[in-house]
Amino acid sequence: MGLLSILRKLKSTPDQEVRILLLGLDNGGKTTLLKQLASEDISHITPTQGFNIKSVQSQGFKLNVWDIGGQRKIRPYWRNYFENTDVLIYVIDSADRKRFEETGQELAELLDEEKLSGVPVLIFANKQDLLTAAPASEIAEGLNLHTIRDRIWQIQSCSALTGEGIQEGMNWVCKSVNSKKK
Repeated sequence: MGLLSILRKLKSTPDQEVRILLLGLDNGGKTTLLKQLASEDISHITPTQGFNIKSVQSQGFKLNVWDIGGQRKIRPYWRNYFENTDVLIYVIDSADRKRFEETGQELAELLDEEKLSGVPVLIFANKQDLLTAAPASEIAEGLNLHTIRDRIWQIQSCSALTGEGIQEGMNWVCKSVNSKKK
């Protein structure tokens, strides 16, 4: 009887599903990050032509992560994925300073999207393993993140290659979903 009641209890409280949109410019490290989250091999990654979806269990949540390609020609299709997004994760190549302006414009446009209104945003300042990487604080200042007032946000230094900083970012994601659902 004990085991049956435990199983029933587990069935009655399934993991809460969370829809996460993973966006950013091409070559920012979105797919590497996604594969790192799913504990998959990251040695052979090619540019994402459409999208990848992975479900990852974390802290009682089933995180459904949608990784959408970041090439300029694909970006207009991003809006097809906005509906029902719980958290936006925006990935920046911290070492590609020439594209900071472009990545800032794309992020600003996303934050203005009506369908993403109020959606918590995590900015991963990726590629921190590279010597030329700008620190997260410099990126936050350059993108004027401190002016964001209509949602909770966080910038997290990380390296999708080494895995450093990813768990901290995902902990924030789970916390922000918890506070949003209350």
